[in-house]
Amino acid sequence: MAERSVARLWLMRAVYPLLALLILFAQLLPMQITPARIAGPDLLVALTFVWALRRPDFVPMLSIAAVMLLADLLTQRPPGLWAALVLLAAEWLKVQDRRIRGNTFFAEWLTVATALMVITVVYRIALGLLVVGPGTLALHAMQYGMTLIAYPLVAAISHTAFGVRRSAPGEFDPVGRGA
Repeated sequence: MAERSVARLWLMRAVYPLLALLILFAQLLPMQITPARIAGPDLLVALTFVWALRRPDFVPMLSIAAVMLLADLLTQRPPGLWAALVLLAAEWLKVQDRRIRGNTFFAEWLTVATALMVITVVYRIALGLLVVGPGTLALHAMQYGMTLIAYPLVAAISHTAFGVRRSAPGEFDPVGRGA
């Protein structure tokens, strides 16, 4: 049984970057010629936050950093800024895992909304200080809202398709630490 749980751990650690690459591929496909009037959700951040809150051992720090840095480079954002902020927020959410485990989904969603709001505001402030055109506030606010709307869907898909659920009290991870 221990071999199976270690194999599942490494399988899920490999699934996360593969899903991230799939999301990035879909984002980069030229679906329309004109610029979008509506900012879509940041599914990569939603996926990262769902997995960081529900199964922190599936998304190690290095994996999150590599995926988000690649996303920064491919989507032509300032390299490393958004990646660092998402990494910090994901690590904070991993610490909140035990506190949120016994609460409702609404508490989880509220925690993610707070973390996402903080990193979005810090991102805009940093872009303003670095004299980089941060884009319109309306687009950032719209993407924030769309990401929050998409979060329950990403959580449901992660739960049903990949079995990413909250660990139960007393459950042990593959290393033998109590959950």
